[in-house]
Amino acid sequence: MPSALELAAGDPQLEAAVRRSKKLLHRKALLAAVASSVPVPGLDWAADAALLTKLIPQINREFGLSPEQIDALHPEKREQVQRAVAMVGSVLIGKVVTREMVIKLASAIGVRMTGKQVAKFVPLAGQALSASIGYAALRYLGEQHLRECVEVARSARLPLPARQGEALSG
Repeated sequence: MPSALELAAGDPQLEAAVRRSKKLLHRKALLAAVASSVPVPGLDWAADAALLTKLIPQINREFGLSPEQIDALHPEKREQVQRAVAMVGSVLIGKVVTREMVIKLASAIGVRMTGKQVAKFVPLAGQALSASIGYAALRYLGEQHLRECVEVARSARLPLPARQGEALSG
């Protein structure tokens, strides 16, 4: 499966939005790893849900796909975006992201998350494993969402929001 950056290839604005989003995703995944390493069962689930509840809307905004940005579009363009979202099958683009939605999304990788819980009970090595799984799980969910955003933005030929004071290259 191609990465979000590979899907964005050839469109400098889209590539820049992916790069900015990946930086944000990396920072949030590191926070998830830290929360996962704390040997308190359930803390990592709460942290992951909180991180994703903030991360997904930030990524949506990078691509002009927040509910407010979509509502501000011309009706024809809005309809085009909604069709693209339906084609991609995303439940997080153009919607207010709730904790419940994030938990449903996380259940898609529930086996990894359960392994993370079990790993907490093995001293030190278990905490490191749990942190690694936490990082990987959040990165996986974020990358999946990034790919969906790129597909929708490309399909709907959506103009990306202007970034003030920021070079789009690199």
